[in-house]
Amino acid sequence: MASQFSFNAASAQEQQPIPTKPRPQRHQRPDYRHIHRFPLPLTVRPLPPLIPHNPISVISVLLSYLTYFIAPPHHAIHSAYFDSNTSSVHVTDEKTIRALWEMGFFGKGSLSRSEPTWIEQEKKRRGLLGGVTLDEVTRQRRAERRDLKLQRARSEKLIIEQRLQAEAAAREGRTIPDPQANLSAARATNGIATTAEKLSLRKAKEAKILEAQQLAQRDREDAGKTVQSSTTEDNHPTEPTVSGPDIIEGMTITNEEHLQLSNEEAFFLVYGLGALHIFDQDHQTVLSPTFLLRKLCHHSYSPPRDSSTDLKTDDPFLVSYVVYHHFRSLGWVVRSGVKFGVDYLLYNRGPVFSHAEFAVVVIPSYDHPYWSETDERKTECAAKQARSWWWFHCVNRVQGQVQKTLVVCYVEIPPPTQDLGATSASLDIGALLSRYSVRELIIRRWIPNRSRD
Repeated sequence: MASQFSFNAASAQEQQPIPTKPRPQRHQRPDYRHIHRFPLPLTVRPLPPLIPHNPISVISVLLSYLTYFIAPPHHAIHSAYFDSNTSSVHVTDEKTIRALWEMGFFGKGSLSRSEPTWIEQEKKRRGLLGGVTLDEVTRQRRAERRDLKLQRARSEKLIIEQRLQAEAAAREGRTIPDPQANLSAARATNGIATTAEKLSLRKAKEAKILEAQQLAQRDREDAGKTVQSSTTEDNHPTEPTVSGPDIIEGMTITNEEHLQLSNEEAFFLVYGLGALHIFDQDHQTVLSPTFLLRKLCHHSYSPPRDSSTDLKTDDPFLVSYVVYHHFRSLGWVVRSGVKFGVDYLLYNRGPVFSHAEFAVVVIPSYDHPYWSETDERKTECAAKQARSWWWFHCVNRVQGQVQKTLVVCYVEIPPPTQDLGATSASLDIGALLSRYSVRELIIRRWIPNRSRD
């Protein structure tokens, strides 16, 4: 009976549910669907559906047109300026910065990774703002990943040492007295971090956050003491002192960050959407689309070409803008791909929703008979579109590692015309862009292990 009772007690003890630890509170993400609900910085009024056999729908469409002509929608036109030193377009107005980023993901913060959040990071660093910014979340995730890799490397080193000890003991005919160490080493061989390692990393992270909070609180207290001591002289109180946190909360922080637009983004906002006015470097004259096109084409070279030279149909800016305009017109969010060694990255909705699906490489193509009339033109065109197989395999391998599909865009370069002369003041940009054509070619890596039957 005693043995049966002890057996039942042990089985009941085993059947008790193991208490699970609550998950750590994750950072609450903003409502990106509401923030980025407009795909472009434009005000659009959709028309009601038109049903031919329903006269009420015809009346509603006519009323919509009448309302549009009586009270047309207000289109906000933003302002920026062209910096000749950096050959890029800068936006300094905070409302314009938020509008261009939230409606189409245009530009990049000059002091941030992508979204202009330097002012939030600075306030967070000074203890004026709660919460965590996206850059800090990314930084913490990378630090945790780096710590896990270090722990894994230590575990693998321990496994190798224990294996060598076991082989030496087997040769000498003795045994290793610590089997639990072998068990932990076997777990580490599968590439899985142990629970103790994860708990230690979590505790270290909490300790870092607590230390940062204590340092911020100490800075506030020191600032309060400094303010109080500065308002008294010879131990005689002069005016009522103000506490330190109030002084810090009331201090003004100048936003030193601006939004930097690429030349393709700026020209698309000016010419394609009509939502941006670009001033010269003195902020006095608005650059017309024709003059801006010439200026950007001249600055697409290094060093910039003289403004008196004629435009060429294979200018680097024209070739890259044709591809940018092409994918923007198809509804893709186009961002710079210099991080992955390509020209553009294509997002379905935007960088805050998902990673880029496609990586685009732009290559000019000289298939028109004009470019092969003389040997000099042939040599020059071959040098401009030459790409080595080493370069191609490197780019394709990088995109395969980051799980992106490589798209090679061949832009057909048309022959030059007289309209591109420097003296022509009325350049038809639409007619010029219509002469280009884009061919898309998707490249995928063929991996034998994944392609077997």
